[in-house]
Amino acid sequence: MSRRAGRAKKAAPDVRAARPTVTVCRGCCCGTTAEVPYLDHEAQLTDLRTQLAGVATVRRTDCLDACERANVMVVQPSAEGRKAGGRPVWLGQVNDPGAAADITAWVDQGGPGLADPPDILDLYTFSPSRRVRHELDD
Repeated sequence: MSRRAGRAKKAAPDVRAARPTVTVCRGCCCGTTAEVPYLDHEAQLTDLRTQLAGVATVRRTDCLDACERANVMVVQPSAEGRKAGGRPVWLGQVNDPGAAADITAWVDQGGPGLADPPDILDLYTFSPSRRVRHELDD
């Protein structure tokens, strides 16, 4: 048996946990032109991915079950941000480029727990039901 075979395999670090995650709802109401006809939903998602490449994980999900607040995004803290007290921040009615730019700038500075969000994001922040929060954490 070689020396290499006898060693325990070291787990690769989870790069996603090392940085914030932006979850973008693109289900039945969010991401549809029927609900928010003046927004290019795909361009918004592409812009977020482009602007946050290497800074945050941007993921698309079918439904966050907060349809009355279309378009919904959740900014989850990095591992460091969580250690500093950061918690997921739910943002609704993110329907203009300015809001997406404010979210991008905040996440670029570290996001929840590491940087204060721009005051304007208070207009978009909401608390979903416990059932909805629990489903995202699963």
